[in-house]
Amino acid sequence: MQLELLNEQGQAAAKVDAPETVFGREYNEALVHQVVVAYQANARQGTRAQKDRAAVKHSTKKPFRQKGTGNARAGMTSSPLWRGGGRIFPNSPLENFGHKVNKKMYRAGMASILSQLVREGRLAVVDSIKVESPKTKLLAQKFKSMKLDSVLVIADEVDENLYLASRNLGNVLVIEPRYADPVSLVHYKKVLVTKGAIDQLKEMFA
Repeated sequence: MQLELLNEQGQAAAKVDAPETVFGREYNEALVHQVVVAYQANARQGTRAQKDRAAVKHSTKKPFRQKGTGNARAGMTSSPLWRGGGRIFPNSPLENFGHKVNKKMYRAGMASILSQLVREGRLAVVDSIKVESPKTKLLAQKFKSMKLDSVLVIADEVDENLYLASRNLGNVLVIEPRYADPVSLVHYKKVLVTKGAIDQLKEMFA
């Protein structure tokens, strides 16, 4: 199959050959959903924590006598039944949120996303993306001339100038093919792939 090759003004100037196995697959919504959910779940950090009845700060003194008060029996205020007491099944910081996705499924899901982006006209090819100096203004002007406001750039090589110029643009992300992820592909309005990155994507997801 062939993809559009954009010029410096963001207009389709020619066509570029691309592998059908990566950019021409059928869209599998269930698989894409599973891959995206798994990626987000695996990125979660187990930082939330709650205290059980052994960890809460409390006194071991019996709140009131055993009999004669009319209240239910109570041994200490750390009971989960009491306000300020510990949780019965507390969340642990060691909790694992990871979802397992096989390599074959992940590759198929990524190829399905790339193929759908092509069908929607959200993916195009450029010869290269480079800036002469690490200036954010230069890269911003380049994307403005191409009429792009939200763009993911998958470049075969990200030099220091391009990295420094792009890191301060909130609606721009420049990465190498090995760092491509399903959430970023879905998030940005336009995806630009350099010619050199096409072969790397084929090797990864075909």
